[in-house]
Formats: sequence, C-alpha cells, structure tokens
Amino acid sequence: MSGDSAMRFLMRCVFFALFVTGFLPLPAADPISLHPDNPHYFSFRGEPTILITSGEHYGALLNRKFDYLRYFDELASHGLNHTRVFSGVYLEIPASFGITDNPLAPTAKEFVCPWVRSDFPGASDGGNKFDLTRWNPAWKERLVDLMQAADERGIVVEMTLFCPMYKDELWNVNPMNAANNINGVGDCPREELYTLKHQGLTNVQIAFSEMIVNELKDFDNFYYEICNEPYFGGITMQWQHKIADVIAAAQQNAPKKHLISMNIANGRQKIENPDPNVSIFNFHYCVPPTTVAMNFGLNKVIGENETGFRGNSDVLYRTEAWDFLLAGGGLFNNLDYSFTPSHPDGTRRDYSSPGGGSVELREQLGILKEFLYQLPFIEMSPSASVVASVEPELSVEALGNPGEAYAFYLHVPLPSKPQDLSRLLRDNIEANITVDLPSGAYRAEWVDTKTGKVAKQQSIVHEGGKRTLTSPRFSNDVALRILKDE
Repeated sequence: MSGDSAMRFLMRCVFFALFVTGFLPLPAADPISLHPDNPHYFSFRGEPTILITSGEHYGALLNRKFDYLRYFDELASHGLNHTRVFSGVYLEIPASFGITDNPLAPTAKEFVCPWVRSDFPGASDGGNKFDLTRWNPAWKERLVDLMQAADERGIVVEMTLFCPMYKDELWNVNPMNAANNINGVGDCPREELYTLKHQGLTNVQIAFSEMIVNELKDFDNFYYEICNEPYFGGITMQWQHKIADVIAAAQQNAPKKHLISMNIANGRQKIENPDPNVSIFNFHYCVPPTTVAMNFGLNKVIGENETGFRGNSDVLYRTEAWDFLLAGGGLFNNLDYSFTPSHPDGTRRDYSSPGGGSVELREQLGILKEFLYQLPFIEMSPSASVVASVEPELSVEALGNPGEAYAFYLHVPLPSKPQDLSRLLRDNIEANITVDLPSGAYRAEWVDTKTGKVAKQQSIVHEGGKRTLTSPRFSNDVALRILKDE
C-alpha cells in the first residue's frame, strides 16, 4: 500500500469510528429534492440539478473486490454526478446476462451481504448460511464509506433496495431463499418473493427497509428506488406500495426526507394513480423518449435510469441520452460495461457484454451535462412545436422558454435494438432547421456533441415567426442553442 493510500485508509477508519460512536455527525445539508420552481428537475446543495452518468453494473457496494474510490474518481473527472447502487439483497452469478466480469456476481468470499452469515454451513455458494435477523457490520461499514466517498465527489446515489429473481439460478443463490438461511423463510417459488403472500419474507423485507433508512438518514446525496424492474418476476404493485409506505413511515420523524423512486416500465407507459410517496418515475430503454411527454403532467422527475443491450457503439447511448434529456427528462444512466472489478476505472475494452461504455462515451456525456448546465433549464420545458421543419429528415428534440432560451438536438434516426449501424450512420450532414420564434435579438450556437466546441455561431435579429438556420457539417448528431441576446 502506498503512503497516500495508507493515509487515506487511516483517515476513513478514523472517520467511521467517530461517526458510529456519535462523535462526528455528518453535515446537516438538505437532501436532494425536487426543484421548487420546476419539479421535473432536482435541487441539490442549492443548485438546479440534472443527474447524468454512465455507471457500473450496480455491484459497488456488495462486491468487496470493486474499488468504488477509483470508480467515483472516474465519474467525477468527467463531471458526471450519479450512480446506481444495488443494496446487496440481490446478486447474480458469473454467467448472468452474458456480462463480462460482472460486478453483481461476487464470489462467496467477496460478497458483502446486509445479513451476516451464521455458523451453519450449507449455502448454495459454498459459504455458511445467512441469518436474516442479524445485520452484517462489514456491510454497514462499507455502506457508510461508499456514501461518504460519493458525497465528497458530489455524486448522487440511487440506492436500489430490491430486484426480481429473473431466473431460478438467481433465486437459488439468494440469501432470502430458505435453502440459504437459518430462519425458515423463503420456502416458495421465486415469483412469490415480493408479493405479500409470505409474512415471514415480508417481515424480513420491511426490517431491511427500515434499517437502511436509519443507516442513511444523515446523508444528503441519495434517493431510494424501491425495486429494479418490478415488472418482471411476479412482483405485485401492492408490495411496492407497501415498501414505499414503510420508507415514508421510517422517515416521518426524521429531519431529512429522502426522495423515493419507482421503476415503471421498459420503454414507455402512461402512469395511472401514481403513489403519493414517489417523486421520481424511472424507465429503462427509452428509445424513442416518448414516455417523458406521456407522463410530464405528473410534475415529477421522469428518469431513464438504465439503458444498454443495444450493442457497444457509443453513438447509440450518446444519442439516447441527448434525446431523453432534451425531451424533458431529469435523469439519465447508461449501463457501462467498461467498469468491472478488475477495471473499476472503466478502462476495460475487451468485454463482450450486451451493451457499451467507454472513457470516450463518458467524456461525451460530460459534454451533454455542460451543454444543459449552460442553459436556464429550470425555466425551460419540452417545446417540439417550435420546430416547423428539418431537412434532411432527422430526429429532433427541443426544450424552450419562449423568447428567452431554446435547445435543440438533431441526429440520424437509430434503432432501439442491435443491428448493423454501418448503413445508418452518416457523415458530412448539413441540416436546415426552421423554428418559430418570437421577435427579438438572439445568439445561435451550433455545438459539436463529440468535442463540446462551438462549431458555428451567429447573431439574429428576428421579426417574429419562422426562421431557418443552417448547421455546420457534422457526423450523425449536432446540438443547437438559441439564447436571447441582451
């Protein structure tokens, strides 16, 4: 261990000892919340906030082998401010979903579970069985250290509590399966795990939810997600509402109330009868991002907290991110397979996983974040009607505040599922976009989405009505902002 590493380790040990003994309370910052002026976005540490990242496959907490300090440093180096973390209640096996060096598939030795192992052998992973009535001190210590590391880098954590058992082999290794615990709970099919049908299991799940609310109560840089992809594996809406109620009740007397997210669907779905405890409605694989418009009237954050499984080309996830956020979304997370336990800094390139991820993509998402943060986005809303026409035919998303600020994103239409991109990608495009603007003086800037540089700019004195602007030559996609010229 280097001198710097040893000192960092020592300081963290001192911090944790002081924290758990009550001598060093965490700072009393207000937690991330919906922005009071525009609840489609966040407020975090006094600033309007959009969450953008390309993150690891959710194993940073439960996999002892994964170095989350190097991971967070890589995110922060690109200005990315979000990560998704699975609590440790769910884990995978190395063969799951064809993911190379899967962070969610630790060995028995490296698995950091919320529940401690008993003295009785016989768990399916070769270790001792779990005791679902006792919490694991090593898990609590790692949880606090991970949250503090994210806090120091301004990274907001989505703490995902539960996840469906997609296949029998995942249920076979789960601590809540009766074969793997000493408590006599979980003797049921995997489809009945999250249904309220088995009171013993429900009690375990409630106790875990209450415990983690207490453990995290002093941090400001996170929100809860009840369950990843609850539309699989037999999970009932009644169970989800129950867990939301448990979290809300556990926070009732706390000085800080943390947001709760619900994962709604893959693709899109109109939300009916939203749970009043829920402030973030997350979707997966939103190509095109029509689910934002479908649910914009809820006046809550609409997020895309997972994408991937479209192949490994960066352009797919760059365009998806720009589309979703320029459609009015407030959160985007790409599933980045270049992060693995052996490469926690995201430099692995030889993976054969079903999606993508790279240093270059994270740089491009950082450019997207910078573009949005240069806009008064709290004052803006989806503005597709401003676009009268585009030539040649391109996909277009737009945000606007009439007469004040506009943002447009244009790109070659790309598939939602993997296929040969070579016949779809295009170079040397010149686009003409006709927009309908109020009279006024404006400054227009065309931005290269790969470099962040302004490729073309012009001043406009406009009498009102339609105005056509011509882009610089670009490959596949380009962004345009039009701001009132003072």
